[in-house]
Amino acid sequence: MPTAPTGQMPASSDVARFTRRGLRLAQFTVAYNVGEGIVAVAAGLTAGLVSLVGFGLDSAIESTVAVLVALRLSARLRHGLTDEAKERRTLQAVAITFYLLAAFMIIQGTWALRTADTPEQSPIGIALLIASLVVMPGLALAKRRVAQQLGGDPLILADAAETLICVLLSISTLTGLLLFQLTGASWLDPVAGFIIAAFAIHEGREAWEGELVEDHD
Repeated sequence: MPTAPTGQMPASSDVARFTRRGLRLAQFTVAYNVGEGIVAVAAGLTAGLVSLVGFGLDSAIESTVAVLVALRLSARLRHGLTDEAKERRTLQAVAITFYLLAAFMIIQGTWALRTADTPEQSPIGIALLIASLVVMPGLALAKRRVAQQLGGDPLILADAAETLICVLLSISTLTGLLLFQLTGASWLDPVAGFIIAAFAIHEGREAWEGELVEDHD
């Protein structure tokens, strides 16, 4: 499938087709992440694992981002044009959700270190993270390809960046949980949570400034 160079829009006959494809990817993201988030938060609360709860909250954020993207893409299909002001505000709303996630992870991780609570092991959480590593890389790549086909569409690229963050968080969270199971070191879980917070702050800043994407090549 030919891809339009970044910054160059495809032929008008292809714009609607690529936009619909981006919309379907956003809809799949919502459906998958709602289920993933519910399981992750429930498993994390049951086991007392801060990082797993944070991963579940990130799934909720990714669902929120995908809903916002889907609404804007639907508006494009209805009206045949892009409302840049509204899409800019959408990106800033995405940034705020990242900052809220970071604040939660820092507070919870600090509390866990201060109280020295020992979390339980979570086979369900590990299985969920492995599933995420199977699904999310392909989803992020598909979104990025659609964005490029639309001439480097910033909104879809932001959605792709959020999905990529899910991949990175899956890796960091899974590593922390596996090391905890092997060593029993309870401090590894809040540290994994701090890593999630660092990712969230970085992505929040870039979303607010409209600079998401190019750094993820």
